[in-house]
Amino acid sequence: MITIIDYGVGNLFSLSSSLRFLGLENRISGKKADLVQADRIILPGVGAFGDAVSKLRQSGLVDTIKDEAAKGKPIMGICLGMQLLFDKSYEYGEFEGLGLIPGAMKPLKGEIPASLKVPHMGWNSLRFTEKGKKHPLFKYSSEGDYVYFVHSYYGKDCDESLLAVSEYGISVTAAAANGNVMGTQFHPEKSGAAGLRILKAFSEI
Repeated sequence: MITIIDYGVGNLFSLSSSLRFLGLENRISGKKADLVQADRIILPGVGAFGDAVSKLRQSGLVDTIKDEAAKGKPIMGICLGMQLLFDKSYEYGEFEGLGLIPGAMKPLKGEIPASLKVPHMGWNSLRFTEKGKKHPLFKYSSEGDYVYFVHSYYGKDCDESLLAVSEYGISVTAAAANGNVMGTQFHPEKSGAAGLRILKAFSEI
């Protein structure tokens, strides 16, 4: 059973539908017991970091997520959900994340060429690090697979955790992992067959 965390932020139903399409049992829940009983957990998210982390803390699930991570349960963050797993974000201020993946979220603006638009939106290809080539999340993926992004901030200072990047004027963090905790900046549930292969791989970790 995969539990998708419902804390008031995220595109929950398209993700749940993608998992069902793969024949994977899943539920959307904001209950601690469902996270504890789950085999795997997905933390989704869209919007601003500060608002999302506030809602996540108000849900009372932060300690549960950390406890389940400490037990070795596979946990995957998607888009803003991945960002929340990092140490902190500098989106409209400075906010503490969950600290499960080392690194910080910094703005793309000022880092990428001025000719490129922010947010980074649309399809982009994946380039795997040596760690990423061996990581089980990408066991069904291929170098150059195209996935769908929508984001204005990206992970920095996360070299040891880096699994994949995409080029957008600079090398933008596309995926990272720290042990059993992993995240994708892109949306697998919006990335067609390439995204479904990643979700299938996560279900087998």
